[in-house]
Amino acid sequence: MKSARPTKQTVSKATAKQRMLKQLLCTDAPEQALRYRGFRSIAGVDEVGRGALFGPVVAAAVILPTSIAALARAGLKDSKQMTREDRERLDLRIRRAAIAISISAVDAAIIDRVNIYQATRIAMLEAVLGLAVAPDHLIIDAMHLDHPCAQTKLFYGDALCISIAAASVIAKVHRDAMMRDLHEQYPQYGLASHKGYATPEHRRALTEHGPCPLHRRSFAPVWKSDKEAVLDEVLNSGDLFPLDELALEETAWA
Repeated sequence: MKSARPTKQTVSKATAKQRMLKQLLCTDAPEQALRYRGFRSIAGVDEVGRGALFGPVVAAAVILPTSIAALARAGLKDSKQMTREDRERLDLRIRRAAIAISISAVDAAIIDRVNIYQATRIAMLEAVLGLAVAPDHLIIDAMHLDHPCAQTKLFYGDALCISIAAASVIAKVHRDAMMRDLHEQYPQYGLASHKGYATPEHRRALTEHGPCPLHRRSFAPVWKSDKEAVLDEVLNSGDLFPLDELALEETAWA
């Protein structure tokens, strides 16, 4: 009797990435290397909400003191790898320890006008400019800003660098609180649970209720849920549809 061959399991790119990120070690090594070169006021910069369908993208800039190893021992790492309870616990510790913290949010209207990449850069730059202490070096998660300060662009920075991880936690806790507050205003979308991201629950709510003023209408799942926007696109495209096809579409939307 032949033994059954083990089946090869495949995982999505997102799952593979999350597994990889969990294996990375978040330390103060980047900060130590910069201090060895003479930098003293080092700001970690990160954003949250870049992939959401609703609400602002939020960025934070954090300048930590020289002795930050205690935060690493306390479990500080990429905010996406932490529970809400751990994020909120670390948020308080970061605020107590930090030399300076600044938060900036860029709303959905600006995101739709300039695109999410540029809106993220705007939010990050505003966060840096809002610091009460001027930084002499920026460590940024996979981004470069239009700022004269020396900068290090670090890929997977929130999983590798304590200062960026601190900014990630501050921004995440701030934005999640915003989403819970906005849930009271727009309860039909379930914002308190998914924080505006493109979950099946959120997509179903968009299909049922359509977008609200705080949705990012330039994002495909939101645009496609807006009946008027889709009809405008059809009418402005120059393509002529037979009347019965338009009637079928209208029936499908009802």
